[in-house]
Amino acid sequence: MARVVEIVYPICCGIDVHKNFLVACIATTDERGHTTHLIRRFSTNTGDLRRLADWLTVNNCKDVCMESTGKYWIPVFNILEQICNVTLTHPKYVKAIKGKKTDKKDAKWIAELFKCDLVRSSFIPPYDIRQLRDLCRYHMRLTHMTTSEKNRSQNCLTTCNFKLDAVFSDIFGKSATRILETLIAQGNSDFEIAPLLDRRCKATVDEVAAALDGELSFAQAEKLKLIRSHMESLSELKVRLESLIYELAIPFKAEIGLLLTVPGISTPLTAIRILAEIGADMSVFETSKHLCSWAGVTPQNNESAGKKKTTRISRAGAYLKPLLVQISLATCKSNKHPELKEKYETLKKRRGHKKAVIAISRRLLTAIWHILSKREAYNAELYRKADKPPASRILTPEQAFAILRSKGYQIKSSEPAA
Repeated sequence: MARVVEIVYPICCGIDVHKNFLVACIATTDERGHTTHLIRRFSTNTGDLRRLADWLTVNNCKDVCMESTGKYWIPVFNILEQICNVTLTHPKYVKAIKGKKTDKKDAKWIAELFKCDLVRSSFIPPYDIRQLRDLCRYHMRLTHMTTSEKNRSQNCLTTCNFKLDAVFSDIFGKSATRILETLIAQGNSDFEIAPLLDRRCKATVDEVAAALDGELSFAQAEKLKLIRSHMESLSELKVRLESLIYELAIPFKAEIGLLLTVPGISTPLTAIRILAEIGADMSVFETSKHLCSWAGVTPQNNESAGKKKTTRISRAGAYLKPLLVQISLATCKSNKHPELKEKYETLKKRRGHKKAVIAISRRLLTAIWHILSKREAYNAELYRKADKPPASRILTPEQAFAILRSKGYQIKSSEPAA
């Protein structure tokens, strides 16, 4: 006897979103399991989206599912979340059959999958967190733009054969900046170098003079002026943006204070960026493992015929994962938190630098999940207690096998001799 699929949402709606219009399909299932479909098309203007909300209310539809199409789903989500339970899903989970694809069939297919709860929901934080996330990601983009301008500046100096990067660890430090400003203003390297060097500069005057033995062309000099002007405007923009971010983060002052106790998180802006990505409510992630998987710091499951094809981490967490890696790198270099540095050194010998850093990132994210869930500050003693050797050095075979399995070893049963 064929198994009947359970209907989780008797009245639900599937929406196929496009740039200028959307197609909505309300699927209503009666007690006998018969489903009727009501399909309408709306434009994506705000007035028509309100009419869509009224149409859903008239038909007593409280559950809506739509695919995440670029940025076009956001205005629809903002209006419908006020009256409905909106489920956003990745397009790959509701992909229609090739050759039988129209806008109406797409909306109907989404509704058919959603009524049986066969759609994976994406994590969408509350509205205030979404606003904070948008500004934090913009801040990161400005940082990337500043880095790009620094690289262009370095290319100009290389083209003119100025070797400042050979004598200065940072060509945008105090000494290098003074020398570069004087070089651009004069157009040549015929000036006194000693007064421009900071007292902590390791490079000698002769070494700097040899590095400045180049030819600065008019075009490269003007390009350097434009680059520096752009960098200054980006710096001013970041300052204004940071003040706006701090203003919007005031309601999450308690969570930010807890995150500042985590190793490697030394500034409120770093804590706010993490909070903007994962939110303040950890109940949306069942366990810390779910959060780590969502952030893309866990190995993939790709196994077939008993063989693991790959254990690489996924591409998820495009904004959170780089930040966690930066925090982990800073923590592993410091001696302030030996419980993490020692773990990194142990993993590095066995698995290499990159995998060790990702492992520390996962450990930090796991700690963050527990900190925000239990509302407790970071406690390094918990790691130190877990790493302590057992008081008794005598183990049973079962205990020895358990320790080996925890270290990643696989136990193979011995075959009897022939």
